[in-house]
Amino acid sequence: MITAPNADPGQHDPPDYSQVQSSPEFAELRRAHRSFAFPLTLAFVLWYLGYVLLSSYAGDFMATRVAGHLNVALVLGIAQFVTTFLIAWWYSRHAAARLDPRAEAIKARLEGTTPAPQTTARRAGAAQADAPGDGPEQAGVQEAGA
Repeated sequence: MITAPNADPGQHDPPDYSQVQSSPEFAELRRAHRSFAFPLTLAFVLWYLGYVLLSSYAGDFMATRVAGHLNVALVLGIAQFVTTFLIAWWYSRHAAARLDPRAEAIKARLEGTTPAPQTTARRAGAAQADAPGDGPEQAGVQEAGA
C-alpha cells in the first residue's frame, strides 16, 4: 500500500469552531449570504407558485396568444428557465464579490496565513485579465460587472 507523504506530520489542534461562529467576521459573512439568498429564494418561489396557480386557475389568461402560436403560458414557462439561470449567475457574482473574500479571510485567520492575493484583488473589484485561461471574453465580463 502506497500512501502520499504528509506535508506537515506534526500535531495540530483543530480550530475552535464555536469561537469562529461567534466572531463578528463570521456573523457578517452569514448576514451577507442570508440577506441575498433568502429574499431571492422567496421571490423565486412566489414567482414559481404564481405560474403554477395561473396555470391551474387562469387557463383562459394563459391561453391568450401573444404572437402566432405563442401564448402567455409558454412565455411565462420559458421565463421560469431564464430567471433560474439569471439567479444562478447573479448569485455566483455576489458570492465571488462579497462572500468568498470574507470566507477566505476567516480561513486565513484560522490557518494563521495571509489571504491569497486574488482575494484582495477581487475585493477591490479589479479585473484579472492576465490570469491563465482568461480570454478576452472573460476579462470583458469581469470588467463590465465591476
